[in-house]
Amino acid sequence: QVQLVESGGGSVQAGGSLRLSCAASGYGYSRNCMGWFLQAPGKQREGVAGFYRNGGSIYYADSVEDRFTISQDNAKKTFYLQMNSLKPEDTAMYFCAAGSACWQFGMPEWNYNYWGQGTQVTVSS
Repeated sequence: QVQLVESGGGSVQAGGSLRLSCAASGYGYSRNCMGWFLQAPGKQREGVAGFYRNGGSIYYADSVEDRFTISQDNAKKTFYLQMNSLKPEDTAMYFCAAGSACWQFGMPEWNYNYWGQGTQVTVSS
């Protein structure tokens, strides 16, 4: 059974930075199919950053391009989301997710079988 545990959320002022971590355990997922989603209050969950094409490519949502960076440490089975130049509109619950294979651009949710519990990010102006 796969477990994903996020950490690193919190409150920050606009322009600040946070790094989210997602520690994975268990078997049945691929390190090439891991990603971050966000869900703002009253809105649908959407993909923010994720590996696809079997890890050969990285997707970033337009709203976070050039500000957020996804990475992973395979030895620690942990992946990260470095968030810089944060804006109030980045305020949301952030979830990490993993699946067995991700080939499609755009991070369709059906790619992901496993989800973390979420970590809150709040950006104040």
